[in-house]
Amino acid sequence: MSKLYISDLDGTLLRDDSTLSPFTVEVLRNLLRENIAFTVASARSVSSIQHIFTGIKLHLPVIEFNGAIVSDLESGEHLFINSIETPVVEDICGVIDARGCSPFISTFTGSEDRLYYSDIINDGMGWYLKDRQAHGDKRLEFVPDIRSSFSDQVICVNVIGRIDVLSELESEFRERYQDSLEIHCLQDLSSPGFYWLTAHDKKATKDSAIRVLQKQTGMVDREVVVFGDNSNDISMFKMAHRSIAVSNAIDELKNCATEVIGSNNEDSVARYIQNDWRKQ
Repeated sequence: MSKLYISDLDGTLLRDDSTLSPFTVEVLRNLLRENIAFTVASARSVSSIQHIFTGIKLHLPVIEFNGAIVSDLESGEHLFINSIETPVVEDICGVIDARGCSPFISTFTGSEDRLYYSDIINDGMGWYLKDRQAHGDKRLEFVPDIRSSFSDQVICVNVIGRIDVLSELESEFRERYQDSLEIHCLQDLSSPGFYWLTAHDKKATKDSAIRVLQKQTGMVDREVVVFGDNSNDISMFKMAHRSIAVSNAIDELKNCATEVIGSNNEDSVARYIQNDWRKQ
């Protein structure tokens, strides 16, 4: 059976500094020249993924926002979107505001991506905003009232903060929206001490996005080999033929894995794919 390789980015294919090592870049370039079926499934947006893969041409669409969108990497065109229903977005933001927090909201206008923000209330939010500005992220748009974003297709509501605040907000989210939202609370590896609490539509998961990608590319019969490190990778680990966890992965994910390899700082994913591909 031919293979389809899909890797998470942060904490998995990327090093702790959120970059691809020169070794991984070279391996991917060589394998892609041999037409390997490889892509990524990330919590990042396609614009962020484009920056990471500058000079590397992926033949397959990428999965962004934890499975909310499947997109063409080169053009940024969205091939499939799962957005959050407007009444749910309104309610979410009411809860966020009541707890004294302020979100980033990622949307699609029908023609363009947007990343809205209003109040920057902590250093984690400030770091993320400066990072996006430094990378020339054209999605960024300040709005005095975050509710003005609700007329777009809302893809992701993201709250950045300390874990003591976000853990309480996460508990309320899970209690109120367990039937309508996919919720993740993950550590921000680039901004120590801060976490991201993200909310997507319930159907926006990496496993469902992989199935969409398989159908769109005619790869339904391929052996699926996935790589990850965190809780947002669990769904794709459970659906894949082989699920490979890096050594720095959380224990919950390792328990779902068929194999555990070295860490994200050791080019472990690139080495595994290269060796596996050569065997084929």
